[in-house]
Amino acid sequence: MKKRRKDSGEIIMSFQRTKKVAGRMFAGAYRSIRTKLLSWFLIVTLIPLFSLGALSYYQSARIINSQFGKYGDNAVAQLEQQTSSTLSRMKQTAETIYSYLLDPSRMGIGNQAPTTYRDILEKNDFESLLKSLRTQLTAGIYIITTSGYYYGENNLDVAKLDRIPLWRSKPKAYAGTYWLGFYPQDHFIKSSDSGNRSVIGLAVPIHHPDKSQDGSIILIEEYAEELLQMFRQFEEDTHAHLQISSPDGTVIYETDAAYSPKDSDVTWSRTLAVNQWTLEARIPAKAFYRSSGIIRANTMTVAILSCLLAFGIAYLFSSRFTSRIRTLKDSMQKVSFGKLDTRTPIDGRDELGSLDMSFNRMVTGIQELIGEVERSERLKKEAELRAFHYQINPHLLFNTLNSIQWKARLEGAEDIRLMLYHLTMVLEGNLDISQELVTLRRELRMIEHFLKVQEIRYGEVFRYRLECDDSLLPYLIPRMTLQPLFENIFFHAFTDGEGEIDMSIRMDGDDLVLMLRDNGAGMKEEQLARLFSPEVKRKGRGGLGVRNADQKFKLHFGPLYGLTVYSVKGEGTTITIRWPKKEESDDVGNRENQGADCR
Repeated sequence: MKKRRKDSGEIIMSFQRTKKVAGRMFAGAYRSIRTKLLSWFLIVTLIPLFSLGALSYYQSARIINSQFGKYGDNAVAQLEQQTSSTLSRMKQTAETIYSYLLDPSRMGIGNQAPTTYRDILEKNDFESLLKSLRTQLTAGIYIITTSGYYYGENNLDVAKLDRIPLWRSKPKAYAGTYWLGFYPQDHFIKSSDSGNRSVIGLAVPIHHPDKSQDGSIILIEEYAEELLQMFRQFEEDTHAHLQISSPDGTVIYETDAAYSPKDSDVTWSRTLAVNQWTLEARIPAKAFYRSSGIIRANTMTVAILSCLLAFGIAYLFSSRFTSRIRTLKDSMQKVSFGKLDTRTPIDGRDELGSLDMSFNRMVTGIQELIGEVERSERLKKEAELRAFHYQINPHLLFNTLNSIQWKARLEGAEDIRLMLYHLTMVLEGNLDISQELVTLRRELRMIEHFLKVQEIRYGEVFRYRLECDDSLLPYLIPRMTLQPLFENIFFHAFTDGEGEIDMSIRMDGDDLVLMLRDNGAGMKEEQLARLFSPEVKRKGRGGLGVRNADQKFKLHFGPLYGLTVYSVKGEGTTITIRWPKKEESDDVGNRENQGADCR
């Protein structure tokens, strides 16, 4: 019992594992864009294909079946017409002979062989009538008397008439016409005379008590090969089973092949007006719909071949399409692993080709950007090393300057002491690299100390005006960007420090605009053009502060910001700086809220 439970549990677990694996495979195939493309391509192709095939088959089958049905019905109608024509001709011949024999003006033929001259003349006249009634299809016209004597051609063996089935089974007493059906003509005296050709026979009894031919029989036979050939041709063309039967159910003609009637058979039927024979053609439903079946088979074959062709085209198309996507995906994976030299081949000028070009440009841009980052990092490290170098024991410098300042105070050299004080303040601001962005208040305070040094150096020969609202002082500006500009004014624009400096700071929307003017020497146009060019080698200190200041603003705030310089030789220079408003936290602002104020 335990073993059975264990076996059933293993079967369930195996089934679950198989189901899970199949689910993963199906899910993976469904997630594949190649499978989706192939599926949608087949759906879009096969739905119209099968719809058109089904519609074509339905219309063609309906037309073929209708035409075949009409053909069979028309063919049976032709058989009925030909058979009726033959029977009518035979019946008309029999009626002519019957009218001749019952003519009261004629003595009539005898029941025995003629013995008198008059009987011979009557026989000759009657046989002349029979000869006149013959046609190319007439096989024989006979009058058979009750004594066994007959009128007509002299090759009939009356005893052999019993070989005719319906002649043998005819009733003793009957009236009207008696159709003998189809049979071989083998009742001649010599069998070679007839060759056993197929004929159709008609027997008409003569009823005339007042005549000697009472009880005689008119036998009319016509060749039936042409009619039977039509029957066989119809059977061959339609594969139908043909049967002709009399009103009492006697089968007159039937197709040789065995046949079992079914309710599903397609039937064409006609009734002969001459003798009420029923002409019925039956064809099995399978044979009747054979043509439509062939159309259906051909349609299915074409549909299957079209499906295979559509699948092949869809497979090739999706393979080519997805292979390019897969190549791009592999390239993206390689790039994600750090292989930035990866490039995808550009195959075609379609959307995928444009995507490959964009990918290559993107990777090239990333590679260049990483190179720039690497260079920036290298420069940053070099700057940090220089900063570390500059920070090596700055207290020694400050202590030395303080000592000199104290010595000057003891000696009473107040100008030297003040210059050393302001220089110490400027150097302290320069050597403090803890912040790259400082407030306008702090930067302006450094400018005041710098100007005090210049004032002690040159005396009160220059004028400095500042226009700035106090609300702008907390906003940030890159450190040490104004001092180099003022240095350029004193070293290149002024002579012996003489001149005027105007600086204004205002707010323009979300930006700050600083304008620095001097009435110094100015610059020529070619000097102004080379001012921001990094490729021009500088001699001395001319213009280096302008370009460095511009680079600081661009590095901190973006390429849209920075310096604009306008200068005219002999009239002075105007420098305009634009940068976005950015305010530092309050605690930093409070620490720096000492010193310079706008005025």
